[in-house]
Amino acid sequence: MEYKTLADEILRGVGGKENVNSVVHCATRLRFKLKNISKADAEGLKKNPGVIMVVESGGQFQVVIGNHVGAVYDALVRGSALSESGDDEEGQDKGNLFARAIDVISGIFTPFIGIMAASGILKGFLSLALACGWLNPESGTYKVWFAASDAMFYFFPLVIGFTAGKKFGGNPFVTMMIGGAMVHPLMTAAFNAQQPGVPSEHFFGIPLVFINYASSVIPVILAAWASSWMEKRLMKLLPGSLRNFITPLICLMVIVPLTFLLIGPVATWASQQLANGYQFIYHISPAIAGAFMGGLWQVCVIFGLHWGLVPLMINNFSILGHDTMLPLLLPAVMGQVGAVIGVMLRAKDARTKALAGSAVSAGIFGITEPAVYGINLPRRRPFIFGCVGGALGAAILGYFQTTAYSFGFANIFTFTQIIPPTGFDQTVIAAIAGTVFALAFAALATFFFGMNEEVKAGETADTVATASVQAPRGKTLVTSPIAGACVALEDVKDPTFASGLLGKGVAIIPSAGRVVSPVNGTVVSLFKTHHAIGIESEDGAEILIHVGIDTVKLDGKFFTPHVAVDTVVKQGDLLLEFDIPGISEAGYDLTTPVLITNSDDYLDVIPASTGQDVCEQALLLTLLR
Repeated sequence: MEYKTLADEILRGVGGKENVNSVVHCATRLRFKLKNISKADAEGLKKNPGVIMVVESGGQFQVVIGNHVGAVYDALVRGSALSESGDDEEGQDKGNLFARAIDVISGIFTPFIGIMAASGILKGFLSLALACGWLNPESGTYKVWFAASDAMFYFFPLVIGFTAGKKFGGNPFVTMMIGGAMVHPLMTAAFNAQQPGVPSEHFFGIPLVFINYASSVIPVILAAWASSWMEKRLMKLLPGSLRNFITPLICLMVIVPLTFLLIGPVATWASQQLANGYQFIYHISPAIAGAFMGGLWQVCVIFGLHWGLVPLMINNFSILGHDTMLPLLLPAVMGQVGAVIGVMLRAKDARTKALAGSAVSAGIFGITEPAVYGINLPRRRPFIFGCVGGALGAAILGYFQTTAYSFGFANIFTFTQIIPPTGFDQTVIAAIAGTVFALAFAALATFFFGMNEEVKAGETADTVATASVQAPRGKTLVTSPIAGACVALEDVKDPTFASGLLGKGVAIIPSAGRVVSPVNGTVVSLFKTHHAIGIESEDGAEILIHVGIDTVKLDGKFFTPHVAVDTVVKQGDLLLEFDIPGISEAGYDLTTPVLITNSDDYLDVIPASTGQDVCEQALLLTLLR
């Protein structure tokens, strides 16, 4: 789907630009902060073929898009001039303290999630290279790559200063300079020169105790908040001719000293207590801690609550130099991957297999939303088996106290980040064993016990319907909306349709430029470019008819609609007409997918035999309940 079109539809679904305070994105989802969440149409967005899921959590309205979320976000921001900041708008329902904290944390860290993960992976590869003797730590090659991998973490105060300033509604360049002052060479040299705990410098007679703020997180966040708070008040007090340079001047002159005198020391002390508190809880029973984290991590991801733990992990690296929480998440991720593998091996439907295969690929690299939302969660048992496998595998890692030595997000590359500076040891072996166990347990449990809705090879639709005791009986017959040649959905030259991500169905190569209603029902959507139309049948089947591939780019040319949204139609009623020669001459593929977008509500969606011609209103799809 065209990103601009999808962005416009999502913006309408969240209540329009006037209802959006701010928006950011992470690896797979748009995260909106809305003025009035009741104005958002969550159910309508869930029906959009370009949206995987909608989640309301942590004070955010989250729209799960998938791996192309960055492109949709860019189209959304360019087309509507939305802001990432705006956390302090008047009249905004900020929710409870926990929801506000999750919103602030995700808003600060999501903008640089990609480069942070890449830096951690590079650090892991360097550790692997040293352990295997591929690189010498004194070589120029190692030093250059180490600088590339470490720059992000060493200069955390600058990076976080910028994003925190945007989140708090201040000037991000001012807050970034405050972070820069914290790691300035003069301050670092003063820290290295002073005796432990003994002030060596003074600020107007007030003793300064220098602290090494490289890689720190909490101090700069608090300093950015203080600067943004001061800036907003100064902007109201100062005349317009002075505020643009006097406001940043005052913020720098006041907040930087205040950071070294008060904010930094207090925040550093709090950071140390937080790290020590985590260590205390973890060491009570590392195995139980592992089982807890491995079992519940994906549940937290579903609701966006995992962001509350990200600063804790980063803080552990800053204070302790390592972290034991990150490794526990690896079995949780691979448990869901294993469950998807079980679905892929057991499923008989080619489209389910294709969707599961793409979810496995994404999951291996740490993106589990396609696996969770697209495969496991709708089937329930695979998701549960994935969580159980994650708990058991993480308990193994916890028992052997596997530790990560660089930050990242749990994926296949995490194995390189848990190699100790001394080289391979039993903690690495435990990580491999626990992760493989989580994946294998989830895959086998799903294969043998997690699938009860797949059609076995050789069974007919009627035998499945009669053999399934739990599934309600009944069929929905969908006739062909277009005359033409019937082809399998997996043969469509568009991976979004071919994978079955948008629903099961079939495709037609039109021989006539007419689309008629395949059922008795109601028109629920008509794209403004008129190339696609959605029908809901009287018994609840949701049917999407998408004329051609990428025909959204024609912007309505060659299409003539004959109905509008909310029109009640009978089977065979004319919906729209299109110009086959014109579309073909414009260079577009006319293959038309006909999809059941709520396929998960049905036991199976059985298409007519492919490779043959069908006429209008001939039987095309049989939906089994």
